[in-house]
Amino acid sequence: MALEIGDSAPDFKLQSDSGETVKLSQFKGKKVVLYFYPEDDTPGCTKQACDFRDNFAAMQGADAVVLGVSPDSVESHVKFKKKYDLNFPLLADPDHKVAELYGAWGEKNNYGRTYIGLIRSHFVIDEQGKLIDVRRRVSAKDSVRLALKALNQD
Repeated sequence: MALEIGDSAPDFKLQSDSGETVKLSQFKGKKVVLYFYPEDDTPGCTKQACDFRDNFAAMQGADAVVLGVSPDSVESHVKFKKKYDLNFPLLADPDHKVAELYGAWGEKNNYGRTYIGLIRSHFVIDEQGKLIDVRRRVSAKDSVRLALKALNQD
């Protein structure tokens, strides 16, 4: 069953670009923008990550943390984060178990080719761990704007 607004966000543990294990539950009491992106250092993913970087102060102003998740390795995340001076954790989900948990892994179509992969998505989670915004197949250029809108609704 797909996650919807009002559902509890499933907890998870993933390794971050700093080598630390990050659990979603460690952010209870804060809002979380959890975004899933297909691949480090590709045009759309770079735009989305840099938009989150550039709007980091607004996210913090809404008492929110940003977590980026992709199937890339920790090593890939370290390079991506350094190259674009990203100011939030990137989490490695190489077996895409967390992406599957959130419904961000599935069938995609690209240039007439159908395949299974990561679906660009974001989830905004409130201080109690409930989903307040669910966006699957969100565009890289709209993701940050829509996440900020959801954060500022309360």
